[in-house]
Amino acid sequence: MSTEKSSDNVAVTTLRGVGPRIADRLAALGIDSIQDLLFHLPLRYQDRTRLDVIGSLRLGQEAVVSGEVQAAQVSFGRRRSLLCVIHDGTGSLTLRFFYFSQSQQKRLARGERIVCFGEVRRGPKGLEMVHPEYRLLDEDEDVPMEDHLTPIYPTTEGLNQTNWRRLTDQALAKLETDATLRDYVPKEILEGKILDTHGFASLENSLLAVHRPPSGVDPDDPDSAIGRGRRRLAFDELLAQHLSLRLLRRRLDADAAPPMEGDGSLRRPFFAQLPFSLTAAQQRVIEEIGTDLARTHPMQRLVQGDVGSGKTVVAAAGALQAIEAGYQVAFMAPTELLAEQHLGNFLAWFEPLEIPLAWLSGKITARARETAMNSISIGQPMLVVGTHALFQEQVAFPNLGLVIVDEQHRFGVHQRLALRDKGPEGGKRPHQLIMTATPIPRTLAMAVYADLDTSVIDELPPGRSAIDTAVLPESRRPDVVARVHAACRDGQQAYWVCTLIEDSEALSASAAEETHRSLSAALPELRVGLVHGRMKSADKEKTMAAFKDGRLDLLVATTVIEVGVDVPNASLMIIENAERLGLSQLHQLRGRVGRGARKSVCVMMYQPPLSVPARERLDILRETGDGFLVAQRDLELRGPGDVLGTRQTGITQFRIADLIRDQALLPAVSKAADDILARHPECAEPLIKRWIGNAIHYAGV
Repeated sequence: MSTEKSSDNVAVTTLRGVGPRIADRLAALGIDSIQDLLFHLPLRYQDRTRLDVIGSLRLGQEAVVSGEVQAAQVSFGRRRSLLCVIHDGTGSLTLRFFYFSQSQQKRLARGERIVCFGEVRRGPKGLEMVHPEYRLLDEDEDVPMEDHLTPIYPTTEGLNQTNWRRLTDQALAKLETDATLRDYVPKEILEGKILDTHGFASLENSLLAVHRPPSGVDPDDPDSAIGRGRRRLAFDELLAQHLSLRLLRRRLDADAAPPMEGDGSLRRPFFAQLPFSLTAAQQRVIEEIGTDLARTHPMQRLVQGDVGSGKTVVAAAGALQAIEAGYQVAFMAPTELLAEQHLGNFLAWFEPLEIPLAWLSGKITARARETAMNSISIGQPMLVVGTHALFQEQVAFPNLGLVIVDEQHRFGVHQRLALRDKGPEGGKRPHQLIMTATPIPRTLAMAVYADLDTSVIDELPPGRSAIDTAVLPESRRPDVVARVHAACRDGQQAYWVCTLIEDSEALSASAAEETHRSLSAALPELRVGLVHGRMKSADKEKTMAAFKDGRLDLLVATTVIEVGVDVPNASLMIIENAERLGLSQLHQLRGRVGRGARKSVCVMMYQPPLSVPARERLDILRETGDGFLVAQRDLELRGPGDVLGTRQTGITQFRIADLIRDQALLPAVSKAADDILARHPECAEPLIKRWIGNAIHYAGV
């Protein structure tokens, strides 16, 4: 494949109007070549292809209108503004400008003809457009109309939409006349011979359709020119993402890792002392992890399991195998409370086996920290439990063989990189085990976790009962309090979850501290505790221990108890202001009950009126307790960025692909990646560079 005169490497500075200042602004968005500009794709479109009469305008409509200026004057209300009233024979419209000059005011003189585009809003004296785009017309000039939908591009300070349209016009003209863009997807894939599809549009036609959709086209119609173009570009983007993860996995597999078979001397007594039997799913996943740990390249395994499926026991078995082989294990959780809960479990399991444990968090005393770090620095086989404090440079693991990350999407990329780089001496990498109690739909896992082996614990331990879910308005609060009283008098325990720690006038949510006071007063016979994120660790630990031991009947808490808390006797969960929380978070909170033999109930209280999305979320939870189904609906409602937390994690944000709309493409993407890596490996890197650039370095951490 020749690279001469390809838009891949033709500088964007060859375009008219791109001087040093514009070039710097484009470079800040990663645009250095004409190719980069062509793949800077529109976010949405405006329809400026038809002229609307003023008398037909509706609130919220984006429209092109033309008329004659009747008056222009400065208004001195709360904000000084220039008001220009135009008329077209069917009605009048006010154009409002908060930023204007004297010359602008003079040009908008009575009798001038004008054409403008903007969003119709309600003003004090009728319909308005605020800061519309406009142009004055000559006396006999026809109203100019666009012959295609107008694209709106992602931008930065100093580059307006006119700049983008002018630059992309030039780039598209070069594309049509010079045929400078190279297609890295092999022809037999595009024609459907590999994929059993009807094939895809050409790259040039797809870019033209997406940048300049013809008039009269519905951008959301999958069979339109823009729909076909978008499908082709989405396929390329998903393919580039998939290839990047596959190549990343190859590089990770090329790293050396310490093989850790272990002799079973710790695992046998550990399993024997457990007061329950492992499920078949747990045994299967433990075996998969054990096989990975015995290999000489780093394990990269994601363990998914619904709330209460027993992931921590599985992680403990992996940790014991590493410790048997003479290595250190780091177990990292995203919050102090969750890390403390894990520490309590591991102490109960590992102390009888005489396995050293260390605890590292940001809130321990200097003396305790020094003791823990000295213990870690010796390199003896041990388990180290902690929060993000484990990442810190001064924490030295001379013999780290396994890193276990709980709820990994809550950590930033650089934090996870820092822990992965703390491998044993000799350049070896530690094995990595990633756990999540937020099930990831298969669609999403195929797209963003192609570099990981995935294990699913798809079976709940015996004794886990289904949880009844009720959704009630706040007006039923006295009934809910009475229900809590009856349950606790019957020997059960209950949670009452609030979404804030302190009262706030701006939010309607009740505060945990006030709720604790009111419930203590309303239920004087009950022992009521309080836990929230701002308490000292020792106080939180003391309260949680009291609740777990049955010395408290009711625990008022914020969402800090969302994950990791296990109290079998707690069978009633009350969630206040449930309409404020997301699906996955509500499902996690609900999973704090249903861990014992008693029938468990979750009551979700809401503050009317409910928005449509909030009602939909609560209805889903009332209908199902299946975490994977909840996760799929969460993905559909919120999108992948929020489900994965990718705004923090650095996983590639898609430019045009949509994992909901385009999920049918994913099997074809996987098959195409197989073909490219086997028969056309030279196509992989340029395709990745075109769509992702250097983001691959973050994607597989």
